Amino acid sequence: MTAPQIAAFRAGPLRGRIRVPGDKSISHRALILSACSPQPIEIRNLNPGRDVLATRLALEAIGAGSGALHNPDRSIDCMNSGSTARMMMGVCAGANLHARFDGDESLRRRPMEPVAAQLRAFGARIETTDGTLPATLQGTDCPQTRRFILLSPSAQVKSALLLAGVFSGTPVTTLGDKHSRDHTERLLRYFGAEISFDGSTVELRSAPRQFGDVDVAGDFSAAAFFIVAATIAPGSAVVIEDVGVNPTRTGLLDALLEMGARIRLENARERCGEPVADVAVESAELRGVSVGAQTAIRAIDEIPVLAVAAAFADGETKIAGVQDLRTKESDRIAAIERLLGAAGIQAEGARNGLLVRGGKPRCSGATIETQGDHRTAMAAAVLAAGAGDLAIDDEAAIAVSFPDFVGALREAQAA
Repeated sequence: MTAPQIAAFRAGPLRGRIRVPGDKSISHRALILSACSPQPIEIRNLNPGRDVLATRLALEAIGAGSGALHNPDRSIDCMNSGSTARMMMGVCAGANLHARFDGDESLRRRPMEPVAAQLRAFGARIETTDGTLPATLQGTDCPQTRRFILLSPSAQVKSALLLAGVFSGTPVTTLGDKHSRDHTERLLRYFGAEISFDGSTVELRSAPRQFGDVDVAGDFSAAAFFIVAATIAPGSAVVIEDVGVNPTRTGLLDALLEMGARIRLENARERCGEPVADVAVESAELRGVSVGAQTAIRAIDEIPVLAVAAAFADGETKIAGVQDLRTKESDRIAAIERLLGAAGIQAEGARNGLLVRGGKPRCSGATIETQGDHRTAMAAAVLAAGAGDLAIDDEAAIAVSFPDFVGALREAQAA
């Protein structure tokens, strides 16, 4: 096992133009749906992180790209990727495959019963381990339920059901969504599926039939760290190029703009069904606001770095609807409390919310325990950009989604 590598960060403005990796969520879905294509598909700007690697290896394990799909000959190792586990369960359910799913220690603590319960209604037989991984699944060649009410607004559960429909050739409808990310729906439409969606209801009426190459937009969740760092570090002015700005993902922008951030979207365009723009950011003074649950859903992966922005805001910031952060790669509510505490800022997690009392964060070289969570690690680097010297206990955690993050941040601070 490789020894943990401490990484240290400092205060300083960000300057210049920055590019981020391909969107992780789109990359997962592009790989999975390409397994339906009768001809090879080129996916450009695929996210280079370990999570997407887990999906690629899972697809290889069931024979994607080599003819007919087949049962894997060993457990599918989802590593640390909940997206891989939940969406590949949908694939295997629809393709009538038998598979065992497992993952690392962190993933084994994350809930799998929500997706398992809805795929059982589809017709799959699934056994979890007290609601988590390892799990065994036997797919079905005779789908049962085709119309589902989502038990929670989860893009991964919704996508698992849609993928079960695609891989079984079964029309599927999902009801009760609350504008969770819609990358699966957009990519299905780009690939010629007959599908409609409005943020609440998705109706998949036919499988994809016009496949083409995919250019993956830059990952908004990766851009978010530079957006906040440039906002809180005085003297900053950056442009983050080629970023996906899907409205189901940009709750962070709405919250920051309400707080007084100076952010502009430039050169807006569309690529492979996804809106894309360059994001220009300058440093700004912030004020505390109340972030509602609907905005928080559209910023769920960005809540740790939004909390960092709130630490620099004048007054209190309240963020509702964040209970799911307790069961991410780590308990991110607890991680936010520890991280901001290292800078002298009080953050309090309640049953379904987060309160940050903003002020003047100051760091003096503390080392943050990331618990292997890439977003905690990168949020710590952002906090340092505005508050001073800070370190993380293991730089390797960042490789899940953005292996070159540390270098990109240091280059922007040196510009």
